[in-house]
Amino acid sequence: MKLDTLITEPWADYGLVDSGHGRKLERYGRFSFVRPEPQAMWAPAAPTWKHDGEFLGASDEEGGGRWHLNGNVPRDWPLGWQDVKFHAANTPFRHLQFFPDMAPQWAWMRDRIAADDEVMNLFGYTGVGSLALAAKGAKVTHVDASRKSVEQGKANAAFSGMADKPIRWMIDDATKFTAREVRRGRRYAGIMLDPPKFGRGPTGETWRLEEGLPGLIEDCVRLLDRRSKFLVLTVYAVRMSALAIAELLRQATADLGGTVEAGEMAVREEARGLLLPTAIFARWSGGQ
Repeated sequence: MKLDTLITEPWADYGLVDSGHGRKLERYGRFSFVRPEPQAMWAPAAPTWKHDGEFLGASDEEGGGRWHLNGNVPRDWPLGWQDVKFHAANTPFRHLQFFPDMAPQWAWMRDRIAADDEVMNLFGYTGVGSLALAAKGAKVTHVDASRKSVEQGKANAAFSGMADKPIRWMIDDATKFTAREVRRGRRYAGIMLDPPKFGRGPTGETWRLEEGLPGLIEDCVRLLDRRSKFLVLTVYAVRMSALAIAELLRQATADLGGTVEAGEMAVREEARGLLLPTAIFARWSGGQ
């Protein structure tokens, strides 16, 4: 299988300014921050960076460490991507309350949906992806185990002028919710899922990616049919190959027809145009 690279290009409210020596400098609206980045093994373009804060972390990709911020950084601030508005914030998990490298996936899905298509966003976090699809007329089921994330998603919807859009905000364990949807006989035009390496559900359920992903993908496929349009899987921070998740998706969707593609996700650096890899992906697209 040929592997592709999905590239996030800079936009008005986000850009990878520079990277190197295990760190990266990014701009989020009017603020710039430095975060650890083990894959930036090269030298940076500039010897010093001007920034508004830096995350100094432990080696654990899922947490540990803390932000050291200048006094001018507020608790949150507004950003936008195309017709979606939302708030960024410095979280204890080193990210900024959304994942900018998902932008090419959002655009790809938006090109495939039609008004009133029903789509599901599993591990939907603060809802930027859900709003990107709702803005194009999709009916969205947004699922995340974190009440705080779902409440932030609702706040983002209101801020974006989409409080009245048909979005079901579900605080639930993604695996259990998907299994219930299968039993209900539901069908979706598209599903996207961005599972963590490890997580806990709202009532203490434990999620481990390598153990839970195959069964979850099987249930997701049971919610699709030959009229469905996509299934998008992105995976971060694991020792796993794009070829592995592509084969998982290819086998699971064999009876649906369509095509599977896979590869890496990357962000283009503004300083030199080089690509910083961030994640792997596999996605199925049905016949349209």
